[in-house]
Amino acid sequence: MTNRTPEEMSHAMLIAVLMHHGGSITLPASAIDADATGTSDGVFHAIELQRLDDGGTIRLSVVPRPSGQDSGIEWRPPHS
Repeated sequence: MTNRTPEEMSHAMLIAVLMHHGGSITLPASAIDADATGTSDGVFHAIELQRLDDGGTIRLSVVPRPSGQDSGIEWRPPHS
């Protein structure tokens, strides 16, 4: 997955979450409101995918991102 664009990675993470939950998940309609999915300048929130130290699990988190459309994929080692 290292040669994916941010858009492709976001899509892949969404599919992974849905598949883990049996292929679907029920959310309130407000979960996709502009304030819930992005910042005041219209940019989507950033996602962090972190491999945990147990070697078998990952954590998917919403994290702050810089304003604008110039953010990309940054690979980091597991937290120790």
